[in-house]
Amino acid sequence: MSGVYARRLSVVAATAALAATSTLFSAPGAQAAMPTPVSAATARTYLSQLTVGAEGSSSGYSRDKFPHWITQSGSCNTREVVLKRDGTNVQQDSSCAAVSGRWYSPYDGATWSAASDVDIDHMIPLAEAWRSGASSWTNSQRQSFANDLTRPQLIAVTDNVNQSKGDKDPAEWLPPRSSYTCTYVRAWVHVKKHYNLSVDSAEKSALRSALNGC
Repeated sequence: MSGVYARRLSVVAATAALAATSTLFSAPGAQAAMPTPVSAATARTYLSQLTVGAEGSSSGYSRDKFPHWITQSGSCNTREVVLKRDGTNVQQDSSCAAVSGRWYSPYDGATWSAASDVDIDHMIPLAEAWRSGASSWTNSQRQSFANDLTRPQLIAVTDNVNQSKGDKDPAEWLPPRSSYTCTYVRAWVHVKKHYNLSVDSAEKSALRSALNGC
């Protein structure tokens, strides 16, 4: 091998190594998000296993029966943990409140720079959970459900979009950004299956239809 050719190879190798290092240290990180829901195939299987029945009563329901947001670590509560997890370049003050950052809402595709414009949505709304079986749970079980960071149950989204969802199920509401529908219904079924919550017939039909398009 000539000295010139060897030097060329050395330069190429060094350039490649530099590019790899640059990518490693300067490439933007992937957008943080809620835990990944089960696949569409698994969600279809789960859906077939869920109890189907008429939706229960809202009698006795109160958000206070699902204690949230609880302290997760230090001075950080569940909302603040999700804001940090789902945002980009989130800075928090000494009390853990988000004072700057950017949040992308997958429900509608909007991006926000103020935490006050962002709600933490419960994938399965608390009132929906109550009507689907949570009315028989203990307060401790409902607290775990309302602050679940392990399942795809909590997600940062645009506040007024979350408010338009309210306590509706997928037969009544789906995210306005249709490209997120598959993720949404997979997460919905994932959480309902984990907590052994029931579905009503219209809800199941809407879920089945959405999952068949995934």
